[in-house]
Amino acid sequence: MPLRITVGRRKTAIARVKIVEGSGKITINDRELEKYFPVSVLREEVLKPFEVTSTTGRYDAKVRVQGGGPTGQAGAIKLGIARSLVVMDEDLRAPLRNAGLLTRDPRMVERKKYGQKKARKRFQFSKR
Repeated sequence: MPLRITVGRRKTAIARVKIVEGSGKITINDRELEKYFPVSVLREEVLKPFEVTSTTGRYDAKVRVQGGGPTGQAGAIKLGIARSLVVMDEDLRAPLRNAGLLTRDPRMVERKKYGQKKARKRFQFSKR
C-alpha cells in the first residue's frame, strides 16, 4: 500500500493530504470535518471524490491546509483527496477524471491596476 502525501491547490489555498485505509474519518488541521467546515456545501465538496469512486468510509484522510478562505481550502482538499485516491488505486483515475476532480482550477484573483480602484473598476470619470 503506497503511502504518499499529495498536494491540492485552489486560489491561494494549499492542502497536503495523507490517506490511509480506515473508517472514513477526515481530520483537517487536527479538527474534525464537521468542526472545520460547518457549512454543509463545503463538506459535500470535500467528500465528492469518495462519493464518485464509491469509497466512502474506506479511507481516513489527514489534511493540513493553509492559505485562502473556506471555499478555496475546500477545493484544495478535494483535489488533494482525488490525487491521493489515484495513488492508492490507479483504477480510480477514470471516474475521477470524468467527474473533473483531477483538474486543477486555474482561476486566480486578478491583480489591481494602478490608476484604477480595483482590477477592473475605475474611478468615476468626470468630463468637466
